[in-house]
Amino acid sequence: MIDIVNLDKDFEVDEKLLVSTAHKVLKEEGINKNIEVAFVKEEEIQALNKKYRNIDKATDVLSFGTINDPLPQIVICLSEVKKNGEDFEKELSKVLIHGILHLMGMDHIEKKDAEEMFKKQDKYLVK
Repeated sequence: MIDIVNLDKDFEVDEKLLVSTAHKVLKEEGINKNIEVAFVKEEEIQALNKKYRNIDKATDVLSFGTINDPLPQIVICLSEVKKNGEDFEKELSKVLIHGILHLMGMDHIEKKDAEEMFKKQDKYLVK
């Protein structure tokens, strides 16, 4: 189950699309898990990014925990997503997939890992 909490009422999101996207990724990865997704404003994600990553700027997505935790969380800043490209829904799906892959333990620190992660992200985005 995907729980969506929209704390940024400046944006409307297609929750059905997001739930469908998340279910698709989780199903194909063989994961049966609840995930919470929260949409926040720039100030909130910047504060979280500074607190947990020591980076004092807004970002589009942060993941907290792992897929094995009781309730893994993904935090998305919709105004940052809007800056990523013209197709808002596509960009939103992309950062959601990205967040799920982080919960699964994937990262993009090393070039090899980044290639694997972005390849998988693109695979789910086009399905």
